[in-house]
Amino acid sequence: MTNYKAKRSNLKELLAKNAMTLDSLERNTNIPRGQLDDYMSKKVMNLNTAMTISKELNCQIEDLYVWASDEK
Repeated sequence: MTNYKAKRSNLKELLAKNAMTLDSLERNTNIPRGQLDDYMSKKVMNLNTAMTISKELNCQIEDLYVWASDEK
């Protein structure tokens, strides 16, 4: 079985692709800016937050991160 781990956030790239700012993402999702900043850098978001953001950015939840696997 292959296990996956979020390597880094794709949030910055997805915002650019959607011509959206963090301020507009904050307004549209009601997720505080500080929390969004955390997700842009290091913190992995919970499933509910990931679903909210992915719907706003018109992407799949797995698109929010670059993934690493332990597959050899």
